[in-house]
Amino acid sequence: MSTQLIIQKSIAYMEQHLEEQLTLADIASHAGFSPYHFHRLFRKEVGMNIADYLRKRRLCYAAQLLLYSEAAIIDISFHCHFESQESFTRAFKKLYGMPPGRYRKIFAAHAHHSIFEQGDDSMQQQQSQSALKGWFLSGSHPQDYEIGIDRTTVHQGSTSGYLKAVTPTDMGAFATMMQQFKAGKFVGKRMRFSGFVKTENVKEYCGLWMRVDSHSEDVLQFDNMNDRRIVGSTNWNHYAIVLDVPEDSATISIGVLLMGAGQVWVDSFRFEEVDRSVPTTNLEVQYEMLEEPANLSFEE
Repeated sequence: MSTQLIIQKSIAYMEQHLEEQLTLADIASHAGFSPYHFHRLFRKEVGMNIADYLRKRRLCYAAQLLLYSEAAIIDISFHCHFESQESFTRAFKKLYGMPPGRYRKIFAAHAHHSIFEQGDDSMQQQQSQSALKGWFLSGSHPQDYEIGIDRTTVHQGSTSGYLKAVTPTDMGAFATMMQQFKAGKFVGKRMRFSGFVKTENVKEYCGLWMRVDSHSEDVLQFDNMNDRRIVGSTNWNHYAIVLDVPEDSATISIGVLLMGAGQVWVDSFRFEEVDRSVPTTNLEVQYEMLEEPANLSFEE
């Protein structure tokens, strides 16, 4: 089993038991590793240790309880496995910039009257899309999809991004929430684009994608997770793409792809250099060069 699959298995386990007491030993045992070795693997792949991951996920869950329930703050703190309301308040303030009581007071009303509630009003869709600084909608049928930010389905922090089909789509239709930037700072490096993804009713498939193009717009490196598709309804998990950026690279494109119906949420993206021991995920198309023309009559 690859490192990425091991990490995904462990994250799925943590998500299923987020409201329970979990230890590093429990999680490492589920993954089939010693605590020390698993801790190193997890930190290298995800960028944080197990304790920090669980703390951030539980704080995110606590933020949702503050907005969408009437539970007392002290009850939320114990439910999310903090030793006291004081320790919960300190951790919450560090992550969200304000204590939980103030967070509830400021954002609870907004959460119940959010512009991100589903509706047919085109102005709501425009407001939602314009809020995604740095990202734009593209693909074969972008008019059939919508992008925006969501305050109710979140992995870390207070918002996530989403891409969803809003009208019936043709077979093979797709859209992407993407961005594009110059490759100059990354030439000669091995780069990893990673993040957390959650899906609902994805009929065909979705996945992260990354492409490196030359100055003549030839594709030099590419991966769209076509060989490890995300389908159906899935809980938050971690996915990654690793590509080299060759010397003649000009632009890099990254994003999330959704083919067909469904919805995908994304959060906590990272774009970082990794060492050469991390294998690339580049999808190479191999062509067999024939010695002469074949099947010119189309009868075979």
